[in-house]
Order: sequence, then structure tokens, then C-alpha cells
Amino acid sequence: MELKEGLEPASPNAQYFNSSVLSVSILGVMQCEVPIEINEPRTISLLNDVFLPINTRFSSIMVKDRKGEKQWKRVEVKLEEHVNFLIFPTGLLPTSYDEYLEDYISNIAMEHFSQNKPLWEIHMVKYPTSNAAGTIIFKLHHALGDGYSLMGALLSCLQRADNPSLPLTFPSHQRSEPKSGRESVSGRVSQLCSFIFDSVSDFGWSILKSTLVEDDRTPIRSGAEGVEYQPIMVSNMIFSMDCIKHIKAKLGVTVNDVITGIIFLGSRLYMQEISNKSTKSHSTALVLLNTRTMSGYKSIEEMLKPNSKVPWGNQFTFLHVPMPELKDHKSPNPLDFVLAASKIIKKKKSSLGVYLTGRVLEIVNKLRGPEAAARFVHGTLRNSSLTISNVIGPVEQVSLDNHPIKGLYFMVLGAPQNLSITIVSYMGNLRISAVMEKGFMDPQRFKSCVENAFEIILKAADDEIPI
Repeated sequence: MELKEGLEPASPNAQYFNSSVLSVSILGVMQCEVPIEINEPRTISLLNDVFLPINTRFSSIMVKDRKGEKQWKRVEVKLEEHVNFLIFPTGLLPTSYDEYLEDYISNIAMEHFSQNKPLWEIHMVKYPTSNAAGTIIFKLHHALGDGYSLMGALLSCLQRADNPSLPLTFPSHQRSEPKSGRESVSGRVSQLCSFIFDSVSDFGWSILKSTLVEDDRTPIRSGAEGVEYQPIMVSNMIFSMDCIKHIKAKLGVTVNDVITGIIFLGSRLYMQEISNKSTKSHSTALVLLNTRTMSGYKSIEEMLKPNSKVPWGNQFTFLHVPMPELKDHKSPNPLDFVLAASKIIKKKKSSLGVYLTGRVLEIVNKLRGPEAAARFVHGTLRNSSLTISNVIGPVEQVSLDNHPIKGLYFMVLGAPQNLSITIVSYMGNLRISAVMEKGFMDPQRFKSCVENAFEIILKAADDEIPI
């Protein structure tokens, strides 16, 4: 498509996430180790010199051209309209500021972006909470890019706290070695038949789950309309990456498999505490899969190159992963949750189901327009019980404008679900953030169940013979 003067086409995914049926945002939270001194001129200068040059998306709004197609249009950015300096009562205890911050995050989570200015904003919190001396909140519309893109943008603004001249490093990503030896003809035929069957099965099931078949109503899924507009609560859990990798090595799976298994078991334990019969309910998680051909972060310049292997934008797809049942509440089958997640995710990643579902979405977009395709995506989200997405963070502590960051996490807002899970690694720890509808779920009880699931799986892995 040729670029129009002053306009650049918005990708299909950007249009889906910024439509009449979906308005999805990503909210990132950085917890500062030292107090934040409010300096508006300094903040405006940093945004103008460091943030805006990262990508023209941060200086653009989404408009419709004469044909009704959405385009990105460059505009003059009034930075003071994008920065909020919070004012809370002074002299309160950190625990009181915890409540103020929770309420504030819930409020901005429900607010939609104005379409008359670029789709991002920053909130500066100078008040000390139980977890930080100050807090910086980034809210960016998902139309700007996915977690990988926006984390890459954030990292370009950060430096290593110990030595700014050194580059950031990230956890190693080890791929399993391919099996050696030759396969027989019958083995290859069997593998091909299995591939075709899995592809057709996955494709058919994905279409049904996005249109006709929805998950059971459980303590983590109300099935009500408009849950994306309700107030939220956030529950954060921190686990040691060394312990996660220990489980991974014992079971011969990936880190993502371990995390997914922990979340599945924790969710089932929570469901059991609220309603025992829901432990055998039909519940599905949407696990987000990065579709870029290379792992690890690249420079913003590399991401913005034409035909880049790690392009900017929304480059991901959904994997429908059914949650295993909790067979015995006295003696749950903990490792089955990890092994089942590993088996299903591996099978779905190697089939053509994801590709074929993506093609269907493209056809819907071409024949009926982006609003119809957005309704398809909305149905995919609404008919499932939760979404799990993760990004990799740096190994070292980072700082922003000489403010060391002691913790960071992010959340996805605006999806029609009662529960959304996000994961980020940072400084040797893994942080799981659960965003849930306020009043429908109990954040403390859910946190306790996930932490209990981690301990159960860790103990069971210790008793397991290494694979």
C-alpha cells in the first residue's frame, strides 16, 4: 500500500485493538528505589529528547482516510497533556498510599484514550508506598505495539544502574536440541498424518472457541457482558528464577511451560476454594505467542527496518490451551499441570492451526472490514477464562534518569475477561501480575493459591527423577 502524504497505514492488529468493540492498553509500572522529585521541565525535556524520537507512533493519532481506512497521522505533541503529576494528601503512611495508588490505577485502567492526541500517557507518583519510594506509570495503547515492542522502547530509555556504559543483558534462551538419527519412512508418514490432524483439529477448535463455544462460568469467569469496563484489582507475586529453572531442568520443559503450569494449578486451587465443582470445569487460557522469527531484544533501529526479523508492532497470536482438571483436592497432580501445558503448547506451536486462524481473520478483515475482525478477536477473548502474556526483562538493575528501579511489572487492560495474567523477569526474579475484576475475585486468596501452587510443584519436582 502506498503511503499517503502525511499518513501511514495502521496495521490490521492496531485497528482491531482500537475499535468500537475493543480498546486494549498496556500499563507498565516502575517502582523507584529513591524518592521522585517532581520537576516538570525536566520530565518534558526527557520525553521530547528521548521518548518521542523512538517511534513516530508516539507522535501520531489514528484517523480515517477518505475510503474509511485507518491511518497514522503525525501531529504536534503537547507533552504537558500526556504527563500527570499525582497529588495525594501529605504525611500518610506507606500503607495508606498503597490504597491511593491501587484506586488510581483502577481509575486510569477504566479510562479510554482520547482519539485527538497520541495514545500514551505517563503518571508520576512521588509518594512512598510499601514497595517503592516513588512510582512511574506508563499507559500506552496496544495499537502502538505489543509487549515486545513497548518493552524495547522502554529499555531504550533505561541504563544499567551499576554502570551506564555497559549494555543490558537478558536471561539466556536455550532451545532444545533436535533429535539425532534417521527416521523410518513409516515414522515420517505417521508424523505427517499427525501434523495434518493436529492442524485441522487446532484450526477447527480455535474457530469454535472464537465464535460458538465458550468456557464454563466459574470463580474466575463470570461470563457477564462488559467486564472490561469494571474496576480492577492487581495482585503481584514474585518467584525466584533459579527455582523456576530448577523445575524446568527436572522436568525437561521450558520456563514458559513451568510458569503456565503454576498459573493453571493456582487457578484450579482458587476455583476449588470458591466452588469445588469448578475444579472440573471447561476452562481455557489464551497463551500469547510472539511470532517474530528471532528471540531477544534488538535496537529500535533494527525493529523499524523494512522486512526486519524482529519488527515493531503487534506480532503475536493466541494459543488456546485447556486447563487440566484438579483430580484430587487432597493430593493434586501438580506436575501434570506443567507437563500438560508443555505438551499442548508444543503441539499447537508446531501445527498450522495458528496460521490458518490468522488467515481467517485476514479474510474477515478484507470482506467485512476491521470492525468485524475486531468482533472476532473480542469473541476469542470473551469466550476464554484468562490470558497469559510475558516479556523478558533485564538481568541487571536499571535506572531511569538516575532513579534506580527496584521492581517493574505490566498489565493488559481492556480485554473482556475477569482475569488477565502478565509475567516479566527482572533482576533474577519472575513477577506474575494478576489483574482481576474488583468485587468478583479475591486478589489475596488468588495470590495465596498461586504461591501455594508454586511450592507444591517445586516440592514435587524435587521428588521427581530428572528427565
